[in-house]
Amino acid sequence: MQKLSLSQSLQQKLSPQQIQFIKLLQIPTAELDTRIEEELEINPALEEGMDEFDNDQSEDDPFADEYGDDYKDRSDDVDLGSYLNDEEYGGYKMQGDGNYAEEEREMPLATASSLLDALMQQLGYLNLDEQQRLIGEQLIGSIESDGYIRRSMQAIVNDLAFSHNIFTDVEELEVVLQKIQSFDPPGIAARTLQECLVLQLQRKDTSDGNVRMAIRIINDFFEEFSKKHFDKIQKRLNISEDRLKKIIQLITKLNPKPGSVEGDVGGAQYLIPDFILTNNNGKLELTLNSRNAPELRISRSFAEMMDTYEKSDKNNKALKETVSFVKQKLDAAKWFIDAIKQRQATLLKTMNAIVKFQYDFFLTGDETKLRPMILKDIAQLIDMDVSTVSRVANSKSVQTEFGIYPLKYFFSEGISTDSGEDVSSREVKNILKEFIDNEPKSNPLSDDKLEKMLNERGYNIARRTVAKYREQLNIPVARLRKQL
Repeated sequence: MQKLSLSQSLQQKLSPQQIQFIKLLQIPTAELDTRIEEELEINPALEEGMDEFDNDQSEDDPFADEYGDDYKDRSDDVDLGSYLNDEEYGGYKMQGDGNYAEEEREMPLATASSLLDALMQQLGYLNLDEQQRLIGEQLIGSIESDGYIRRSMQAIVNDLAFSHNIFTDVEELEVVLQKIQSFDPPGIAARTLQECLVLQLQRKDTSDGNVRMAIRIINDFFEEFSKKHFDKIQKRLNISEDRLKKIIQLITKLNPKPGSVEGDVGGAQYLIPDFILTNNNGKLELTLNSRNAPELRISRSFAEMMDTYEKSDKNNKALKETVSFVKQKLDAAKWFIDAIKQRQATLLKTMNAIVKFQYDFFLTGDETKLRPMILKDIAQLIDMDVSTVSRVANSKSVQTEFGIYPLKYFFSEGISTDSGEDVSSREVKNILKEFIDNEPKSNPLSDDKLEKMLNERGYNIARRTVAKYREQLNIPVARLRKQL
């Protein structure tokens, strides 16, 4: 037999206003304009510009107090109970209510000729029959963003048969592929790095003995070349060290990713800083990017509509529905403006704490002065939750006299020294990079040797940590750093 029982429990739930603030806080400056434009489009009660009531307030103005700097809720003064019942008004609901994970937005990019367009245009210049043209289009469509075709020729043959009812074989595909591989950029449509390098070398002056020797090295000694076993190559080819050095330099100047030459629209985007930090005679001054502080206001016409409805027939059903709509839009506009202001205050509060914590670095630009800092350190300084600091640090950047830095750059773990002090892991990475930059190129330093050198400097660090930092710096192992 089932039993009915009552129980009380406490649950934390985010209000619609909190959800809206969280969403606005975590988006970068570049996306803020788009988000504001969306809100302006869907809410007629929200307008751009300075608040009219700041400059036009009088005792006769019934809206001066309600919609001044604080954007107080007009419902405090208007008796909405005469129009609405509790069950008729559900409040302002936002898209994504209850799920404050930021939706992925596609950023509009400038129109530019893509790699695919360029290759298709070059294909049109060839004198091909209908079947070869379709094969060429299929091959070009199989080229990945870095310029390689990684699908097997047999798989493309099958695609043509099933999708386009074109029956061909690998031999015919190879004929068309060779034509495409003659397109610009050099090395395009290669199936391996080895083939890509050979295609580029064949475009050079093959009457040059070094070019011919470079082609031979890639064709016959590619494994030794990739592992930098130059002594073996020199011995097998019976050439001088100086000549081998010139040939290796010729090869290393080739482009391993030919697809990035054209149509790389993403590389043309500009980083928009969220903060601007200036040094005014030794005093650091922090300001928000002006795009983070838009001028928004409540529409005066909507406020006047509410005043008109206050004097109208409160038993009119149609009027009640209109009041509900106006009230929702006014609340939405007020909450959005409050969220923008709260976003500005939180951004500045967090960044000011970061500047205070890393003051020596921002003053000098010396990376060795960076202090170990984690999200919790800043959260304690500003008396906010770690998740709030994380949202501020994510996708935000600051412009300094030494360049633009993402905020994540200033957060790092600490490493103990012999003196018992904690230093930033970034400082250790800088010293590690310094060691590697000054190492003998013919005999690079191993991770074990780097560990000993760091320990001699007073940094208590293990070899596995050296390897981790080296990988984070995108520096290969000693064997692959070897040069002639």
